[in-house]
Amino acid sequence: MATHIIKRNHVNVQGQGNQTLIFAHGFGSDQTAWRHIVAAFESDYRIVLFDHVGAGQSDFNAYSRSRYSSLYGYAEDLLELCAELKLTHSILVGHSVSAMVGLLASLIEPQRFSRLIFMGASPRYLNDVDYHGGFEQSDLDALYGAMSANYEAWVCGFFAPLMMGNPERPSLAREYAGTMAVVRPDIALALARAIFQSDFRAHLSRLTVPTLIIQSSDDKAVPPEVGRYLASQIPKSQLVNINAQGHVPHLSAPDEVIRAIRAYLVE
Repeated sequence: MATHIIKRNHVNVQGQGNQTLIFAHGFGSDQTAWRHIVAAFESDYRIVLFDHVGAGQSDFNAYSRSRYSSLYGYAEDLLELCAELKLTHSILVGHSVSAMVGLLASLIEPQRFSRLIFMGASPRYLNDVDYHGGFEQSDLDALYGAMSANYEAWVCGFFAPLMMGNPERPSLAREYAGTMAVVRPDIALALARAIFQSDFRAHLSRLTVPTLIIQSSDDKAVPPEVGRYLASQIPKSQLVNINAQGHVPHLSAPDEVIRAIRAYLVE
């Protein structure tokens, strides 16, 4: 019988192998976004997929504004999932917000992870002195206002096309809009604030787990400067730039992502 944690995060375990790969999705997405990547690794690795609370087929009744007002709540969920499955020395592939969730989890219980793979990751989205995150506070205030005014219109008409890029492939934006539509607007807004107002730069130098940073060549949410910054601040890290447009390269350019991950895992 599925436990509370398995149900809460709609956890799915599949694949072959002794080494475990945990795939953690980003904002507005769910575990189905990893299907192309999973197909390439499931014959050699045990695969763990899950949905963050408030996304996909997670238990929306488990959502608590106080628990999930910061990314620490999501990090606690990840560690509870690892404990439930008795996972240690796993490899976490974290997209977007899940990269910082993985960072926090690794600082709390580093023995859970042998390697981290960050894709589309940012420790701070706001520009600062000697730091280019890509956004001004006025940009984010406008984003929150548009989300609050008409969530569906914001998702379909603006955010999904912006994040996915590849305008000649509209099916990508439609898929992303579809997973975003599942998220309640109040949960999406709370998570957006938690993500975009966060600053985890001071934590990066404390990370002891070896980390791969995958940076897309054209990502409207995470400019190339951020990937270089992460690589300069995380002690045991390496940066790989891939030829991919959009913030969700595992959907828009899965072959590039697979090559980057595979090359890192065989080192």
